[in-house]
Amino acid sequence: MHNGHVFHLTSSKETTNADVVIAVMSGQFLQRGEPAVVPKHVRTKLALQAGADLVIELPYSYSTQHASIFAKGAISILDSLKCDYVCFGSEEGRIETFYDLITQKKQLTSSINSSIRTFLDEGLSYPAAYSTALQTNLETSNLDVSLPNNILGIHYLEAIEHFNSKMEGRTIKRIAANYHDENTNHHSIASATAIRKILKGEDQSIANFVPNFTKDSIEEYINEYGTLHSWNEYLPFLKYKLTTSRKEELEEIYEAVEGLERRVLNSVLSCLDFQELMTLIKTKRYTWTRIQRLLTHILTNTSKKEMSTILDQDRVPYIRLLGMSSKGKTYLNSKKKVIDIPIYTTINQQNQKELITDLKATHTYASMLSLNNQQKLIKTEYSLYPIIFDENTNYFSRS
Repeated sequence: MHNGHVFHLTSSKETTNADVVIAVMSGQFLQRGEPAVVPKHVRTKLALQAGADLVIELPYSYSTQHASIFAKGAISILDSLKCDYVCFGSEEGRIETFYDLITQKKQLTSSINSSIRTFLDEGLSYPAAYSTALQTNLETSNLDVSLPNNILGIHYLEAIEHFNSKMEGRTIKRIAANYHDENTNHHSIASATAIRKILKGEDQSIANFVPNFTKDSIEEYINEYGTLHSWNEYLPFLKYKLTTSRKEELEEIYEAVEGLERRVLNSVLSCLDFQELMTLIKTKRYTWTRIQRLLTHILTNTSKKEMSTILDQDRVPYIRLLGMSSKGKTYLNSKKKVIDIPIYTTINQQNQKELITDLKATHTYASMLSLNNQQKLIKTEYSLYPIIFDENTNYFSRS
């Protein structure tokens, strides 16, 4: 939760005149295919402190995906919760431009799909092929479709249409820092990428770029667990998994296609750190995040069959409640009769099978900690949620 997030949340409330703010948040692993710096129970508290009233987990099966599935999962949850608006950050900042593009896109669907296939055959990655196809076919569009948040915004609005939802889209323009910026060029706003880079070094502080409660929570987590989470700490586990798995097992891992898993295996044997591994694997056809997502699925042993069982359902079939304010609790109570999917606040024998992929992600996420800390972190999955936040006293509790 950095200053850019706080700006987005505050601006979203102002733009929509919202009574209640719902945040759909990735769990232990993120869309860009890497572990979250701190676990979801810490980030839930940060979201509540920043002004969210309900914090809902976007399941692993959706959070570690390319933009269209990621967006579809988030919109499915928000629609089930009867939201009126979805507000996303973008480089564009004008919602009308998005709606204009989508209108054009629907009229040229077959031509765009044909162009995507052509560009894929030429060796482009899917995001690049998708972006180039839009640029080629939508000559009158004012939306820069080469930028990641603009692309994600398109998928959010398309998902709203897909579910025939009554939600309306709104967007807040990103300020000061772009999605992939690794450097800090502003006195108080930096990208998550840049902040992660600072956390890995020792010559700069994140204090200017995050709220005090974020800085304090990160320091508390380091004091309690001894470390932050990054890919380097998981590299030994990834090597073990790759070198002890049969060829047929690796081929069944989700997103293992065109022999990419063999390229990963050959590279992992000669690398000294995660950055070197990624440099060895990277090709024009596969983006950095696409490869990281495959490595995440190898690490969590998530198969194609396991993913398809979940994604074939079209909608997220449950709501995993991580945290809420008193206002959020009142909202949920008022909507219970019209929310037609279960809301999970605890893990029990009835829902454990449905949540197995997320539980497995937490066990994997905890694996790089000491044994005592592993047990402590895993326990949060089963006994901590939902986290209740009292806005008046700034005090956390459990229901």
